[in-house]
Amino acid sequence: MTTLQDIQLINIPVVEDRRGNLAFIQEKVLPFEFKRVYYLFDVPSNSFRGSHSHVNQCEVLIALSGSFEVVLNDGKEKKSFLLNKPNFGLYIPTGIWRELENFSSGAVCLVMASDMYEEDDYIRDFDQFLESKK
Repeated sequence: MTTLQDIQLINIPVVEDRRGNLAFIQEKVLPFEFKRVYYLFDVPSNSFRGSHSHVNQCEVLIALSGSFEVVLNDGKEKKSFLLNKPNFGLYIPTGIWRELENFSSGAVCLVMASDMYEEDDYIRDFDQFLESKK
């Protein structure tokens, strides 16, 4: 069963240059092969995103610009992460409830997912999530 101990902060490789930095993600940077990439932007600061868990899919979240908070819950414990640097990714394995909040102005959240979108993979009700952890 997945717990908060399975969460990882991943260091994204960066090539530093006087003209600007270049970060890259390629084979073996993430703990899985990604099949889908999407991003959140123009999220009002008082809005929440996420509020779900995945049955099979895992993800890495990266703050490409600005900052936001990711609150994770494994059914027993909660932990909050502030993402505010584009060279760090937050690995969220399956079976972890996530909520994204406190978006700064201009924040962009990049998500790299292990699978294509499939509605059946989402648990969107917190009580149902807690039941799945038993």
